[in-house]
Amino acid sequence: MRILYVAEIVGKAGIYAFKKGLPGLKQQKPFDFVIACADGATGGNGLGKGHGIYLRKLGAQVLTTGECCFYKRDLVDHIEKMPYVLRPANLNPEAPGLGSRIFKAGNGKIGVAVLLGQRGFLRLHGNNPFSALPVLLERLRQETPFIIVDFHAEATAEKRALFAIAEGRCSGVIGSHNRVQTADETVLGRGTAVITDAGRTGAAESVGGGDIATRIQEYLTGIPNWTKDAWGKPELQGVLIDIAEDGKARSIERIRYPVPDMVNPEAQAGETAEEKDDN
Repeated sequence: MRILYVAEIVGKAGIYAFKKGLPGLKQQKPFDFVIACADGATGGNGLGKGHGIYLRKLGAQVLTTGECCFYKRDLVDHIEKMPYVLRPANLNPEAPGLGSRIFKAGNGKIGVAVLLGQRGFLRLHGNNPFSALPVLLERLRQETPFIIVDFHAEATAEKRALFAIAEGRCSGVIGSHNRVQTADETVLGRGTAVITDAGRTGAAESVGGGDIATRIQEYLTGIPNWTKDAWGKPELQGVLIDIAEDGKARSIERIRYPVPDMVNPEAQAGETAEEKDDN
C-alpha cells in the first residue's frame, strides 16, 4: 500500500496547491490513499466546514487537524457528521469528533490517528500522548496492520521520543505543525517510517505559509495578523510511504511538488460557495 501524506495545507494558496498538484503528482508517483493535514486550511489557522468538504472533494480521504481543530465554530458544530475529519485523539472524551478511525483503502483497511503534543500550545491542551499511543495502536491493530499517526507537536525532542515508542507498532508517524519540511525521513529498524515535520502545502516563499511582510510586522508589534495570504511559489509538500503487506514501511520519500504561480491568485484559488462561507 502506498500512502500519500500531504503536509499542512495553509490558506488559499495551500488549497490551490493541493487542487493543482494532486492529479499530476499521482501520475508521477501513484498512491492508494491520501491523508492531508488541514489544520491551517482556513485563513492559516483552523479548518472551516466548507473547506473540509471541498478538500474531501478534491481527493483527500482523511483530513487531520491539530491545536487549531476547534478554531472554526462551523466545524465544531458539524464535525460529528464529517468522520473523515480527525481531531487529536488525546483530547478529553467530551470533545466532539473522532481522534482515530479505520478507513477503506483499496482492497484493505488503514487506521489513521492524530495525537497532540504537550509543549508550546496555549489555547488547546491534550492528555499525555505517550500514555495514549500504546492503547490507541493496540486498538487499531486489532483491525489492520496499516496504521499512520499524525503527531502534531511543537518540540522536536517530543516528536523524536514518540517515534521511539511507536517503532514497530505502526507503519508510520508523521510530524506536523512546524510547517518547515525536515530532511530526516527514515524507516526505523522495526519498520516504522518517520519524519520530524512533513512541511506545508502552500506558498514556499512565505513565513509558515503567511505573507512575509505581514508576519514581520507581527513580530515587531506583537499583534497577531493572518489576514493576508502568501502566494509565492506554491507547492504541494509531504511524504510518500510504501508499506508492505505486514504493515511495515519499506520506504519513505519526501515530496516537494511545485505548481504554477498564479497571475490573479484570488480569482484562480478555486474557491467554491462552500469555501467563501468560511472566510
